[in-house]
Amino acid sequence: MTVTAIVPSKHVKDRYYLELDGGTEKLTVTINQIADYSLFTGRELTVEEMESLRKDASLSGARATALRILGDRNMSVREITDRLVAKGTGEEAAAETAQWLEDIGAVNDAEYASLIVRHYAAKGYGISRVKNELHRRGIPRELWDDALAELSGTEEAAYAMLCSRLGGEMPDRAGLKKATDALFRRGFTWDEIKSAVERYKNETGES
Repeated sequence: MTVTAIVPSKHVKDRYYLELDGGTEKLTVTINQIADYSLFTGRELTVEEMESLRKDASLSGARATALRILGDRNMSVREITDRLVAKGTGEEAAAETAQWLEDIGAVNDAEYASLIVRHYAAKGYGISRVKNELHRRGIPRELWDDALAELSGTEEAAYAMLCSRLGGEMPDRAGLKKATDALFRRGFTWDEIKSAVERYKNETGES
C-alpha cells in the first residue's frame, strides 16, 4: 500500500492521521511510529509492514484510550479490557493493553480488591455484598481471600443497622422480618442477622 497523506492532529500532540491508497484505509499513528516505519508521502509499504503497522497503531490507540478511561479511577484488568472492547478495540489489543497497564502499575487487581472491601465495609455492607462487588468488578477469585481478610466487625455492623431500623422498639413479626430482610439485602449472613436480633432482644428486654 502507498502512503498518500500524513496529517497532524489539531488537538493531540505527536498524533498523526495516515491515509493509504488515496483514502481506502486510514490509520492513527504516533510520531514514533512515523519514525520507526520511515513513513512519508509516497512510501510503499509491503504486506508485512502493513500488518505490523496496523497492529502497532491499534495497540498505541488502545493504550491512549485506556489511560483516558482510567483517569483518576481504579479499575480491574477485566473492567478496562471490557471497556476497551466496548469502544471498538480488538480483543487482542485490549488484552495486551490491560497487561501493559498492569506492568506499569496503573492497574493492580489486588490493591483494587482491598479498596473495594474497605469501601463497602465502611458503608455498612456485609460479606455477601462485598463478594458480589468483587465478582461484578472482575476481581480474580484467587485474590478474594486476602482482600476479605481485611473485613472485620460485620456482626457489629449488622447490629448497628438493626438498631437504626428499629429505633429501640420491638416490632411485630412482620416488622422484624422487614428489618432482617433489609440486612440480608445489604449482604449480611443469616448467622450475623440472627446474632443481631438476639442481641437486640436482650438489649431491649424482650425474650
